[in-house]
Amino acid sequence: MTAPARRADDSRRRAVLESALETFARAGYRGASMDAIARAARISRPGLYFLFESKEALFREAVSHVLSADLDVITEILADDTRPVRDRLVAAFDRWAGRYIGPMVRDVPTVIADNPDLLDDVARAAPARFADLLTAALTGETPNGAVIAQTLNSVSVGLIHQVATREEYLERLRLAVELLA
Repeated sequence: MTAPARRADDSRRRAVLESALETFARAGYRGASMDAIARAARISRPGLYFLFESKEALFREAVSHVLSADLDVITEILADDTRPVRDRLVAAFDRWAGRYIGPMVRDVPTVIADNPDLLDDVARAAPARFADLLTAALTGETPNGAVIAQTLNSVSVGLIHQVATREEYLERLRLAVELLA
């Protein structure tokens, strides 16, 4: 396979994974059919099965894909020492949780949390990796970096259940960062 063809296949696979995760988030794992996922991804059902052997395999890869991509972006955000650490923390939390708050996207974390037996090691390790990235970013800034990272993580989890919009989440998270970091 040529490099351009491989890139096109990778791009198509990523698009299918993202469509699948949106379908799982809307309908839940059990409610999402391979037909519905294929329609959302604009691919035939046999084409979907050509790419993924089962709904379980598709779910596992879709979750791992989004969490890995999020952690890669968060790593870059937290490493950007041209920005104040407080801004980096808010941006990292926005990528980790904030972008999933709202009427259409709220169910992404829920569908992941509701199906732990379907996750692979990458997905199961993602929350700990996020916490480690926060701790590393704060350790150089304050002697209580690990405690502050844990506390901010707890604040974020609480806010997810208290706010209705991404903007409200970010506003309250910024306040917590200002108070703690």
